[in-house]
Amino acid sequence: MSRIKSSADTIVFDAPAKVWEEALPVGNGKLGGMVFGLPYSERIQLNEDSVWYGGPQDRNNPSALEKLPEIRRLIFEGRIREAEELCSFALCGIPEEQRHYEPLGNLYIEFEEEELDFSNYRRELNLSNAVVTTELTRNGVYFTREVITSYPKNVMVIHLTADQPGKLNFHAQLGRSGGKPWEELPYKKQVVRRQCYTGCSDSITAKPGNVQLMLATAGGAGGVKIACGVKVMAKGGRTEVIGNTTRVFEADEAILLVAADTTFREKEPESSVLARLERTSAFGWEELKEEHIRDYKSLFDRVTLKIDGQEEIERFFQYGRYLLIASSRPGSLPANLQGIWNQDLLPMWGSKFTININTEMNYWPALVTNLAECQEPLITHLERMRENGHITAEKMYGCGGYMAHHNTDIRGDTAPQDICMSATFWVMGAAWLSLHIWEQYLFTKDVEFLRAKYPLMRDAAVFVMDYLVEDGEYLVTCPTLSPENTYILPSGEKGVICKGASMDNQIITELLSACISAEKELGPGRSGAGDQEDTRISERAQEVLKRIAPIRIGKHGQIMEWNEDYDEVEPGHRHISQLFALYPGSQITSDTLDLMEAARATIKRRLSFGGGHSGWSRAWIINMYARLGEGDLACENLNKLISDQTLPNLFDNHPPFQIDGNFGATSGIAEMLVQSHENEVKLLPALPEAWKKHGRVEGLCLRGGKILKVLEWEDGRITRAEIGQDPSSI
Repeated sequence: MSRIKSSADTIVFDAPAKVWEEALPVGNGKLGGMVFGLPYSERIQLNEDSVWYGGPQDRNNPSALEKLPEIRRLIFEGRIREAEELCSFALCGIPEEQRHYEPLGNLYIEFEEEELDFSNYRRELNLSNAVVTTELTRNGVYFTREVITSYPKNVMVIHLTADQPGKLNFHAQLGRSGGKPWEELPYKKQVVRRQCYTGCSDSITAKPGNVQLMLATAGGAGGVKIACGVKVMAKGGRTEVIGNTTRVFEADEAILLVAADTTFREKEPESSVLARLERTSAFGWEELKEEHIRDYKSLFDRVTLKIDGQEEIERFFQYGRYLLIASSRPGSLPANLQGIWNQDLLPMWGSKFTININTEMNYWPALVTNLAECQEPLITHLERMRENGHITAEKMYGCGGYMAHHNTDIRGDTAPQDICMSATFWVMGAAWLSLHIWEQYLFTKDVEFLRAKYPLMRDAAVFVMDYLVEDGEYLVTCPTLSPENTYILPSGEKGVICKGASMDNQIITELLSACISAEKELGPGRSGAGDQEDTRISERAQEVLKRIAPIRIGKHGQIMEWNEDYDEVEPGHRHISQLFALYPGSQITSDTLDLMEAARATIKRRLSFGGGHSGWSRAWIINMYARLGEGDLACENLNKLISDQTLPNLFDNHPPFQIDGNFGATSGIAEMLVQSHENEVKLLPALPEAWKKHGRVEGLCLRGGKILKVLEWEDGRITRAEIGQDPSSI
């Protein structure tokens, strides 16, 4: 297998996928698939975004509030090891793990052939129309398969054709299992047929209309009920149902429709799946394809990018936008650690929403690359988290407002996840996420959106202010940590738990400043939709801001990560949390040149010790260098990410696969071309030497409700620039 040279809007392979990381992704936010393009037994690995293990839980630790004063006392006395030991019992979730994401299953299209030979193979994802196409020749017959996942119809559609009549012979088989097939051979040569298909399903039955329906139950108490159906429609030849399988003989053309639902959204998922398959079967392939492409292009075509000699960069930029459209649409859940694409019943890190950087990074490109609608699932999920977060804030910390730790799940769980000393006991998840509301307002200037969603910002700020404790002249978070790093005390003891980590201070400053600005924009009186009385917090926020420690520079000329200038156990750590204020924050700017230099020194020091070794960390560095105006260094890291830290199908490699690096790279490319975070628009603020010859970008969004209609440059000089008002923001 090899990926072959192609245009900037395609990803092309000259052989079938041997492993999942070579398959090509399709999706509509809810329903996703990984297309392998196998010649004999095609496999499309399926996901539905609400297939998660288990139901709602109350995991808040009842001992937390009682032990919190003692934990704080130990930290203030410098008895870090004792504080961490107590945290591991009193501040962990009960049970320790949140719910995790699971695969829906697989669709196999078994071609009833015996020949092993095939030729003229090509497998392609077209980014411009969101169609995956597989082509091959067998016995002199040219076969084509096209796969789309329609957002308007909420179905996957597979179209099979041959260039000679009567040459399609196959059957389709749904399955759900923790394993993969033992043999990838022509169906009639397989020793064990339908291998590893049904180990995790409850039933697979034939229904009228050539429909196969698979029912399953996600594990754990309260796990969702799952329904997935495939309907086969063939033209020509003969179709018959035997057992639970629809078999097609000597057909000219065929369409397979796949739909899925769970009880997370539907009371009767079986009925909703069957009804959707029946409704969609009234449409032909061309109608379904044209509707799908029209819907997709209404988002994707908003932004174009052309840079002479940089097709890989163009492709990677648009691939990130493609993945966001495919994994996060209105009505879906947010993109998780793997977007929606996951083949494992027990995936790494649960394929959850990790909110100490990763989920936030997923949405960095949404606003600037003109995909604001794709951020809707994140804001909706924050509303789910708010209800649980109020309970966690009160039960565990005796605070008002709402909060979340470093992970959440399908139910918006806000209790601590894991007992990972360097990650679990961080309380700023909701505070960071709520800043996406303010950013959306800055980009769109949609006052009604701000009025409706501001309570999410305000309540996150209330928790933060309630949680702060006195530390001399300052107010600090305690306990807290700097995700997911470890410091060394002067005694040589190692620690993670601390008070007043730099990232916390920076998030607090960003959030409280945003709340003050939001309340000014909304005017006097109620500060958000549904408020019955004046709930403004500006006056309190202003007083708290006076007592948040400033960003400080340490002994290496770096931005300090903790409230003391500790040495690090890993100087090349993947997290660079102390630079939140540079990106995605807005406190380190050209107005703070000393901090800009310290930020530059921080990144240089990280990289000198092997930093950027995870894909998403490299993507964060690209954005940071763009903010620093270091175009060549941003480009150098972007090229390393693409060449060394992506999988064959261009998925980001943490390792293993995490999608955040794809999204972070897309936002980083945009930041290199235009910035608007300093109350002015900067064009080509970080243009690298390799991009200077000629380039053109259209459609990027700017803060202030503006849009970059066109920006063109030649030999590094701007030759055309036109900025307009975004019609959607008026």
